[in-house]
Amino acid sequence: MRLRALLETEALGLRLLGGQEELDRTVRGVMTTDLRDPSRYLSGGELVLTGLAWRRNSDDSEPFVRILASAGVAGLAAGEAELGDIPDDLVSACRRNRLPLFAVNEDIAFATITEYVVRQVSGERAGDLAAVVDRHRRLMTSGPAGGGPDVVLDLLTTDLDLRAWVLSPTGRQIAGAGEPLAPGICAALASEHLAAVRTGRRGPHRISIQGITYSLFPIRGHGRGPGPASRDVRESVLSDWLLAVEADAGDWPAERLDLLQGVTQLIAVERERRDAARSVRRRLAQEVLELVQTGAAPAEIAARLRVAAPVLLPGLGGAPHWQVVVARVDWDGGDIPGGPVAQSLLEEILVDPSVSGPEPSDRIAVAHAGDEAIALVPLPALSGEAGEDKGPDTALHADELLAAVREPLAAGLADDGRLTLGVSAAVHSAEGLRGALEEARHARRVAAARPGRVCAAGHHELASHVLLLPFVPDDVRRAFTARLLDPLRDYDRRHRAELIPTLEAFLDCDGSWTRCATRLHLHVNTLRYRVGRIEQLTARDLSRLEDKLDFFLALRMS
Repeated sequence: MRLRALLETEALGLRLLGGQEELDRTVRGVMTTDLRDPSRYLSGGELVLTGLAWRRNSDDSEPFVRILASAGVAGLAAGEAELGDIPDDLVSACRRNRLPLFAVNEDIAFATITEYVVRQVSGERAGDLAAVVDRHRRLMTSGPAGGGPDVVLDLLTTDLDLRAWVLSPTGRQIAGAGEPLAPGICAALASEHLAAVRTGRRGPHRISIQGITYSLFPIRGHGRGPGPASRDVRESVLSDWLLAVEADAGDWPAERLDLLQGVTQLIAVERERRDAARSVRRRLAQEVLELVQTGAAPAEIAARLRVAAPVLLPGLGGAPHWQVVVARVDWDGGDIPGGPVAQSLLEEILVDPSVSGPEPSDRIAVAHAGDEAIALVPLPALSGEAGEDKGPDTALHADELLAAVREPLAAGLADDGRLTLGVSAAVHSAEGLRGALEEARHARRVAAARPGRVCAAGHHELASHVLLLPFVPDDVRRAFTARLLDPLRDYDRRHRAELIPTLEAFLDCDGSWTRCATRLHLHVNTLRYRVGRIEQLTARDLSRLEDKLDFFLALRMS
């Protein structure tokens, strides 16, 4: 907007004292100050409002005005509330430095002028930004000249003073303007977004965290979203990105909401480009998987792995170790294909967390077969002093993979979906790859037998009794645990004797009377009485290994 427009706005009550020939200057912002030297806070184009508290005598006006003129401010508006009429020395200084000067009537608050200027400038910037976004969209659709999501987010910050971030459905920050968000905030934003999408609420969704309001906009590419290309929101809810803006969009005008929708469409183009870049890795994983499952010769599988290694780990040199991760997404009703959803989700979970950006350093290749997604993960070997292979130093662990993403994924799965994941041990040759695949599948089945919406299990659990328990038929499990534990539960309910906690502690202490009594803060004689009562009620002997094992398994299955 121009200075002339401010002068012509009667509600502002401005009176021109000098600078008639400079009224076509553009106003890009507003600043209120009474500092003697406000230069560090000026960037040019501001209308500066001052109450003249900086002026002690007539000699102060020239240095103050010269600072403003050097900073390139659009004009100066001085309030009459403090001194009455504006001093002649200030009028003269502004005339010498060709700085337009306005007098502000004492009945007009600076806040009124500030609000008016900000509203006008923001509206004009939104129009300018819309044109920039449109030009950027055309560049990106014709080639990689757009510069990625960070360029668009920088535009939002510089032109509309909006801080924004692009997040994945697991809460990983993909792009952002300014300081990155804390991981906990990212997870909370992703959780709110996924929960809102699952309940069908219209966006943008709003959430307040630590006193700051964020507005969340979905980023949907072609074939995603609620249109005819997507029959059910569950097909895309765990793969769509989101745009988080540090602002309350509840009272935004339609023009600004349309602008933000345009920004999300722009970022969706980058998302689709990233998906296309992953097609090579997906194809490699599919080829290796088919060879492994059809029983191809190890030499043929090894040849395909040699092709895959440079793509997944450029400059690796030697042959890496490999791990297999199997994931499955199941929805109640069974009418949603789980394979593509699990594939997209597994690619996101396995992204290298040390690298951010729209095209992070993926080290995985994910295929899907039926309702399963299967990831082939290369691991660099850790060499010893003589160069001997000491095994992988970056192996994946099931619990660690899901620790940071459990909250958002549970929100997206809601009450009708489940994610189960299994991780194999590392293998160093093609001969071990088939076993690794079966190991990961077995681990995933162990995870599936556990309660919860998001569950994982690793290869180390397959060598334990834990492997056997999930596959015991439910009626057998119930009968076994009831026979051993129901008499103790009934007794505890009637007498509050805490026999079940005593039994758990006794077994956990390997039958040590002293350690168990110390843990429970009991006298040893009291502990002996309780154990005796357990044996009497169940007709078992806790000095025998077989009976100890039965109790241990019953507690695990209960």
